Amino acid sequence: MAQFGLPENSKILKGNYYEDKTGSDNLKKINVYRWNPDDGKNPRVDTFEVDMNDCGPKVLDILFKIKNEIDPSLTFRRSCAHGVCGSCAMNVDGVNTLSCIKSHKDINGDINIYPLPHLKVVKDLIGDLSNLYKQYSSIEPWLKTSKTKTEETEIIQSQKDRSKLDGYYECILCACCSTSCPSYWWNGDKYLGPAVLLQAYRWISDSRDEEKKKRLKKVADELKLYRCHTIMNCTNSCPKGLNPAKAIGSIKKMLATS
Repeated sequence: MAQFGLPENSKILKGNYYEDKTGSDNLKKINVYRWNPDDGKNPRVDTFEVDMNDCGPKVLDILFKIKNEIDPSLTFRRSCAHGVCGSCAMNVDGVNTLSCIKSHKDINGDINIYPLPHLKVVKDLIGDLSNLYKQYSSIEPWLKTSKTKTEETEIIQSQKDRSKLDGYYECILCACCSTSCPSYWWNGDKYLGPAVLLQAYRWISDSRDEEKKKRLKKVADELKLYRCHTIMNCTNSCPKGLNPAKAIGSIKKMLATS
């Protein structure tokens, strides 16, 4: 019988334990994935006892408290802290989400924080999104119209046509959906994934764009588009409440009926 094993340096080890020094009666254990590419050691999970009486309401507040007061070497992305930029996407309590909008009060027991799954880890909670950004660039996410060379004012769009973009333009490319998709895990080098395909549909459905057919042709590929098997993880994990699966289904329908 064939046996499979992970490389020795990929096994996650038990890390450091940081006991509370405040004497608080309201502590929560926070288990955080740690990996430093510079020290040559295995990844580990450190456990921090955090005083919740002196902490903001979101998971990101916990990470700030750990970094500022316990371990300054903890590394993670963050920027706006209001669910707009998508920088602080990570896996919290087994679910991909934005740590700046996820309330720690919704989580019972210990809180487990990991980087987004199935990405190369840059350091600690930072996943490498280079491939996703390259795929996003490949769909040419900007308006393509000959009018842009002649119009001196904005290109007018009816309210009805504008409403067709609702639920698509709001995507912040946090990658929560793509990194929750098994098809993207196994074929991320070729399959564009939910986030990029949702963005592709946003431009395909824009009434002002003049290259709808070319855009459809660009994604009409067995690997780029049809690796989607409608598992729906993407829609379930979107922190903005969007529906990438619906966008992908709409592209497939357009191709089938064109």
